[in-house]
Amino acid sequence: MGGFIENLNGFADFAHIVPEILIVLWGSAVLVADLASKGSIKRSALGWMAGLGMIGILVVTWLLRPTDFAAHQVFGGMIRDDMWTWAFRVLFTVGAALTCIASVDFRPAKAGGEYYALVILAAMAMSLMAASTDIVMLYLATETASIALYLLAGFMRGSKLSAEAGLKYFVFGAVASTVMLYGLSLMFGLSGGSTGYEAIAQKLSSPELRTPALFSALLVLVGFAFKTSAVPFHFWAPDVYQGAPTPVAGFISTASKAAGFAILLRFLYYVLPPNASVAALAWVSLLRPFAVLTLLVGSLSALMQKNVKRMLAYSSVAQAGYVLMGVAAFAASSVPEQREQALAAVLFYLATYMVTNIGAFTVVGIVSQKAGGDDFKDFAGLARRSPYTALAMTAAMLSLLGAPPMVGFVGKLFLFRSAIGAYQQTTDVFFLAMVIVGVLMVLVSVFYYLGVVKAMFVDRAEGDAKPMYLSSAVRLVAVVTGLGMLVTTLLSGPLFEIATSAARAFLTSGQFVSQLLK
Repeated sequence: MGGFIENLNGFADFAHIVPEILIVLWGSAVLVADLASKGSIKRSALGWMAGLGMIGILVVTWLLRPTDFAAHQVFGGMIRDDMWTWAFRVLFTVGAALTCIASVDFRPAKAGGEYYALVILAAMAMSLMAASTDIVMLYLATETASIALYLLAGFMRGSKLSAEAGLKYFVFGAVASTVMLYGLSLMFGLSGGSTGYEAIAQKLSSPELRTPALFSALLVLVGFAFKTSAVPFHFWAPDVYQGAPTPVAGFISTASKAAGFAILLRFLYYVLPPNASVAALAWVSLLRPFAVLTLLVGSLSALMQKNVKRMLAYSSVAQAGYVLMGVAAFAASSVPEQREQALAAVLFYLATYMVTNIGAFTVVGIVSQKAGGDDFKDFAGLARRSPYTALAMTAAMLSLLGAPPMVGFVGKLFLFRSAIGAYQQTTDVFFLAMVIVGVLMVLVSVFYYLGVVKAMFVDRAEGDAKPMYLSSAVRLVAVVTGLGMLVTTLLSGPLFEIATSAARAFLTSGQFVSQLLK
């Protein structure tokens, strides 16, 4: 009877990963439909099938929203099902759905069933990354997502740039993954063979393990910095974004980055709680210069670009700097309310950034096909060829810039507020410096974001009076992302409340971590 009950409990664990199970089944269904049809199903139909299926899974995920702040540790503590996990599930599902639909009309990718299955598989792995509370699950989920993205980056087999993007992404990713795995293996050894976050945290808090714990934490941080494209681990981003299929570049710049911050926050907070050890103090201190350098390098490098995809790549690096500002404020705050607000600001910004940047890359994909390139000059006269497309791109640029009343302004305001709150509490001038640098880089970004707007509305190009045809898939993504920016602006208050609830669930940590943070 005892064994039977244990089996029932094992099956009950699966109830906490229903969205991931549905995603795997749907990805398999898309792949099987492509293979079974032997090419009779059009590629565009497969894209619609994949995208609409992910929208259906999004509805199911939304209905499964937790009603309280309770956290469920399942599969032997490897996965934590809480509202924080749920919020990231929603983000990854939205990102995958929009990417699949945006790829329907992106002819250079020649997307078949395997393409859409990889996008869906990556979304599933990212969800598990956000839910991981065990280093084995963390590594398996991270590598599953990474391998899928490596393949997608090099998917345009006839393009040398795409092949280069896939190879560079793989090489850089493999090195970063190896360094991170070495750090995880050291933590495994130092903890006496434990893989759970809380068990490792208890062992690493010992003063005797101060130096090796610090060394292992720095190695793990390399992997997280690569995933979030933080300086100096950002060199892969421009070439990968430029060479990858444009919808994939949008997916990497948003969903993959969000997954990187999800694992960074969960791992560092649960394994190395602030003020618990020298290693914990080290990662908290490193976040501040990381944020400033990432802001500076990303923004100043974007200013020198002539290609819009490369500009958006460096812009994505700069956006990671803004998010790191919130992460640093979260790590340094000792007041629970301020810690919660900083964490909510990070989540809110990642959500709004996803909608905005996928919309921007969708427009870049349209222009690259219609104009034959994605340099600034290729956007000349777009407002005359397709006014609504130019309007959607303008909204995305203004939101990324952080211009009021766009949602990017609200997101940056929340992040700046969290950094100022951390400065008032700690009197650490580095936080004040972060805010000053952040505001200055917003001013710098005016030149490259509005450079795209200038090209669309002011510059002229031959044949720009000829209307541009847009497919229904592209129009849908443009409308959804445009409305998404509008809705998130109007409903920023309620959405931030949801982010705050997710942050509160995140902070309901294990008993050991809670005791350390009292």
